[in-house]
Amino acid sequence: MPYVLLALAILAETIGTTALQASQQFTKPLPSLIVVIGYAAAFYLLSIALKTFPVGIAYALWSGLGIVFIAAIGFVAFGQKLDWPAILGIVLILSGILVINLFSNTATH
Repeated sequence: MPYVLLALAILAETIGTTALQASQQFTKPLPSLIVVIGYAAAFYLLSIALKTFPVGIAYALWSGLGIVFIAAIGFVAFGQKLDWPAILGIVLILSGILVINLFSNTATH
């Protein structure tokens, strides 16, 4: 269940960040409302996940996966291209997430 809560927090943060781009600096009401709701839900769900996960592990997973998802959404939805150094950095982030989950005794398994 802790991973489900963390996954939902990541999803909410990703939705909020995507809406942040679409809000055009909070000039569009509906995307702006989605930003506020998305971030509120993300922080609430993250706070519940922190009952189980150490804060460093939870934040590493939350922010790392959020970066990966937002980069993909930026490419698909907004046509934002990534160069090779950016792609390499994202691959390294994913590698770090795998190391934490596969080898760390700190992560909840």
